[in-house]
Amino acid sequence: MIGEIVVSFLLVVGGIFGFVGSYGLVKLPDQMTRLHAPTKSATLGVGAVLIGSLVWFPTQHGQVTWHELLITLFLFLTAPVTGNVIAKANMHVNWREEEIPKPSPDTSWSTYGDPMHEPLNKG
Repeated sequence: MIGEIVVSFLLVVGGIFGFVGSYGLVKLPDQMTRLHAPTKSATLGVGAVLIGSLVWFPTQHGQVTWHELLITLFLFLTAPVTGNVIAKANMHVNWREEEIPKPSPDTSWSTYGDPMHEPLNKG
């Protein structure tokens, strides 16, 4: 009984987060703001559904499955990295040389680093 309530709650929460993430992906104005919807709320939605599945099997069938836990951990580890890579790629595609000069690889490791400063650790 309690397991069913917990699973139902997690499925509803996952559905709400998934809906908000997909709605934000469609309605937000530009690429950089649209990136936040799937990486934040949709990730939490899928995570809630997977945790609900993780709770369901031991409470209803008496067997523990670790697949959902591993998928959830992998999702929570890879979604922020993917969002960061997509954001950096978008910044490089939309680079305007007149606003910020593009740093050379020798002087700065970051995307918007200051090309006038030398690196801190000279070899």
